[in-house]
Amino acid sequence: MASASTGAQAPESSIMKVALTSLAGSSIEWYDFFIYGTAAALVFPTLFFSGNLPPLVATLASFATFAVAFIARPIGGAIFGHFGDKAGRKKALVTALLMMGIATTLIGLLPPYSTIGWLAPLLLILLRFVQGLAVGGQWGGAVLLATESAPNDKRGFYGSFAQVGVPVGVILANLIFLAVTAAVAPNFFQAYGWRIPFLLSLALVGVGLYIQLKLEDTPAFRHLQEVKERREEETVRRTAEERGMSVEAVRAEMAAERQGSPVIEAFKTYPKQIALAAGAFVSINANFYIFIAFIIAYATNPEILGMDQSTVLFAVLIASVFQIPALLFFSAISDKYGRRGIYMAGAALLGIWSFAFWPLVNTESFWLITLALVVGQGFLSMMYGPQAAFYSEIFSTKVRYSGASLGYQIGSIFGGALAPIIATALLARFGSSFAISVYMAITCVVTLVSVFLLTETYQTDVDDVEASRGASEPVGSERGPATR
Repeated sequence: MASASTGAQAPESSIMKVALTSLAGSSIEWYDFFIYGTAAALVFPTLFFSGNLPPLVATLASFATFAVAFIARPIGGAIFGHFGDKAGRKKALVTALLMMGIATTLIGLLPPYSTIGWLAPLLLILLRFVQGLAVGGQWGGAVLLATESAPNDKRGFYGSFAQVGVPVGVILANLIFLAVTAAVAPNFFQAYGWRIPFLLSLALVGVGLYIQLKLEDTPAFRHLQEVKERREEETVRRTAEERGMSVEAVRAEMAAERQGSPVIEAFKTYPKQIALAAGAFVSINANFYIFIAFIIAYATNPEILGMDQSTVLFAVLIASVFQIPALLFFSAISDKYGRRGIYMAGAALLGIWSFAFWPLVNTESFWLITLALVVGQGFLSMMYGPQAAFYSEIFSTKVRYSGASLGYQIGSIFGGALAPIIATALLARFGSSFAISVYMAITCVVTLVSVFLLTETYQTDVDDVEASRGASEPVGSERGPATR
């Protein structure tokens, strides 16, 4: 086992406080992101797009705006990765939370197509893009806040608190939508009621302010800054003596040279790791959005199953509740047995389960649909739980925010961004859910191969500043680099 990191010296209660704060910020951030998906399935097709479009085409257009955020996510990952590696994890996370809260609130205030015409979908797309930028920066900050503060032998467990924010966000989004739909008439919900979940996102501003005022940055990042300052002072003094210059002049020269981007350095140093991290995320993201977004449109569509939307939302809600302990369990297990094996097992099992999933859904039985979702989310948790620590351990402290965010967010483009669109198109083309099962299984194969090409990382010390390894040597386990 590698030596304990700086985070291991912190009291357990302090680490738990950081983990719970990461959970709170992540939960509300993902709540904001997910209520868009629910609205895209239930409200936006008729509210923001021409009523002359056939229902399936309007749904495709709505899911296309849903996908806009996924295009923005890698851009957000790059911007906030640079900021987070330069200025600190905390500052980047707070900025992302505030950006998300404001954008989501503004979506709740948008007039419909019938009022302002083409400006309605245009503004919707713009604000969805901002949401994507924000979530692109949020994930890296929330994960690193937890993993870099945790001891080496509990990084998986504490890192999973940021991941638990995903099902909690789904639960919050669905509970709010269920409460609103139950409290108001259908016509009122279509016109105004759907706005309430978006306006509640102002709570995210409060979480951001709490993090800014109450938490310090991570021990790993603070240690990196201390080492940088110490090395810089030694270099400044030595250079000044050798070149006969003043210390102030040398310091000014070095400040100008420090403007390099961690994002560029991450791409130069870890190109293979970023690509494989993206591939490792594809099946998680694609299948997750099929489980929480596409299934709602599929099951409630009168031309397919025609089920009541509350019934489907309850099934998604129950599966999300079961996902929380599953994420914590598999993450804790990965601290003992490693990330990679559990991750690959989850991909293989989910690929197999995809062929049982849709036959269960097509029964129109609430309990069988719930079973399909609970088992599917369980297998998905085998991957998503250990992922936070796995991605943190692949990259060095200097470019960790950039590298982890880029791998995660690039994977989201090929995963969740396209999943509802591809699933809808496959259904329209083949008229059968079997084609969707094949698509789900293919994404699992992509993830399985990507993780296979990465080596185990759970014994890595994340409190590194590349002091003992070359700049081009990847961070991995004690047995070798992070790729095969």
